[in-house]
Amino acid sequence: MTSRTPRDSRLRLVPRQPIAAARRAVANRGSRPAPRPPAGTPARPELARQARAGLAGTVRLARWAADECARGGGLCDETVDRAAAALGLTTGQVRSDWDRARLAGLLELHDGAARPGWRLQAWDRDDSAVLRGWVALFDAWSLAHPEPAGTDPTLAAEVVEAAPQLLSVMHLSAGPVSVAMLLDLLQQRVAEIRAERCEVPYGTQPATTPAPAPVTGDPLPELLDWALRGLASVGALVMRGDAGPRAEALLTPLGNWAVWVKLEQICVAAQSPAGNIELSAEAMLRGCADLTPGPARAEYRAWLAARPVRSAVAELLDAARADDAMVRGLAFEALRAVGAPAEPAVRAVALEPVLRPYALLWLAEHEGHDPEEAAEVLTREEATWLWVDTAAAVADHGESRLLVRHLDSAVQGTVPGLLEEVRAVGHPRTVQVLVALAAAHPDPALAKAVRRAAFQVHRGGA
Repeated sequence: MTSRTPRDSRLRLVPRQPIAAARRAVANRGSRPAPRPPAGTPARPELARQARAGLAGTVRLARWAADECARGGGLCDETVDRAAAALGLTTGQVRSDWDRARLAGLLELHDGAARPGWRLQAWDRDDSAVLRGWVALFDAWSLAHPEPAGTDPTLAAEVVEAAPQLLSVMHLSAGPVSVAMLLDLLQQRVAEIRAERCEVPYGTQPATTPAPAPVTGDPLPELLDWALRGLASVGALVMRGDAGPRAEALLTPLGNWAVWVKLEQICVAAQSPAGNIELSAEAMLRGCADLTPGPARAEYRAWLAARPVRSAVAELLDAARADDAMVRGLAFEALRAVGAPAEPAVRAVALEPVLRPYALLWLAEHEGHDPEEAAEVLTREEATWLWVDTAAAVADHGESRLLVRHLDSAVQGTVPGLLEEVRAVGHPRTVQVLVALAAAHPDPALAKAVRRAAFQVHRGGA
């Protein structure tokens, strides 16, 4: 027998990430040139170094908590005291770092037990994980730095809603901006927010509405100071000069980069060729099929932001139940952008055979498993079913070379072993996948064996 005999053919294994390569095969659907950041923006390794430096204390607390609180319990007074003593911090610093660690995804609570998030596990080796963690904290600055006691919650929410516009002006100014100018912008934006929300035309009021209580002073200067101090506390900006209108705010390199990224995401969403934000879940996912992972995530977030979380998750899962395997995979990628609020629904669909492998992977990553190793939660049969499902997506929407490359992600060590288990797993697209693989593979002997397997499945033979 020659080396071309299919039963002697070996697949190149990817032992620790049998599904990761399958994801990449579908993720490489298309490419768009990545936008370039403004001149003077530090490279990503330098940005990640700055983020690590700014969150060093938070990471230290998160690692302590992951070790000490794993058996249960949140941040009770006893835990605060132990952390303060062990790390040489005040109790206030411990509570602040605890909140920041949770907001940055470094620390997660599962059933009352603190666990290290995936970002914490990847902190020293993955610059992207570091930057995503920092941006998550940046987005949650108002939670990391609560508003002053006694503040009207509605007014505080309006200031938080107006903050992106202030940051955009600072980014476009490419230099320090006076607090007086930011206050003027804040007052204008808050007035616009109120006008957009108001259902009663100005100048008219229902007779039953009581006259508003007199307001002493303008609360916006104090709330602008709160917002600027909150953004400074997470490392997004620095203040210059004495306090007051003559002071100036300047974005840090990290803050400038984060605002640029968000402006780019808005442009991607606004220029979506299919108008994805207004479409159904399935149509939105199809509209994202030709995007690379970064822009696709921006589309998912924009679509999710326009809908209640519960209904959006339900719609994504309904789309995942459809026949198109590509839509199924993309639906769970979109659910990764939802995060913790999607966990109960994803856990429920783990009982459905079609969705089970995807749901188990999602839950494993959500619970802190490294994405490269999450596939270890799947049984061999589930991994094989997912291999066929992903192959169906590649066959329907990818290129022949990607389908051939998809062999690298199989958990079986030989082609005959793969074909035997693929036949046994009972995926409804098995025949089409094997036929497409046989047509695409350059090895005639291997292609012949795959075609024979397809024929046997089609005829119901062993």
